[in-house]
Amino acid sequence: MTGGYYSIEQVFHVKAGDFASAGEASSQIKKILKQLGIDSTLVRRVSIAAYEAEMNLVIHSVGGELKLKVTPQSIVVTAEDKGPGIPDIDLAMQEGYSTAPEIARELGFGAGMGLPNIKRCADRLNIQSKVGEGTLLEIYFDIKAR
Repeated sequence: MTGGYYSIEQVFHVKAGDFASAGEASSQIKKILKQLGIDSTLVRRVSIAAYEAEMNLVIHSVGGELKLKVTPQSIVVTAEDKGPGIPDIDLAMQEGYSTAPEIARELGFGAGMGLPNIKRCADRLNIQSKVGEGTLLEIYFDIKAR
């Protein structure tokens, strides 16, 4: 890490169904983390999780926000949307389970690996969802002292 103590918060607005811009927010997150001198292995894990969360916003919601918060101890990526919600979180966490629409599948997305990949990359994961209201996904990464 460079420069010792820092704290950064950044918010990215993600539009539903905007596959042309999909991935831009997670690319910006990756760039910010690299500029902060975060360990490359951790940058990769955060980038993968952020991309999966961003794609879930594009595919499944009516749009939402992807937020990055970096402190000296941790990185938190939050995805929050107003949307259909997740009826069965345990089922949604199973590899291969997908509710993606045909348009997403035709573009090569919606394989049912988003939430499992996020969980695999994260140190901790919190999902709150209410059907008909939306979903809050909080993805936590610990920054180890070097």
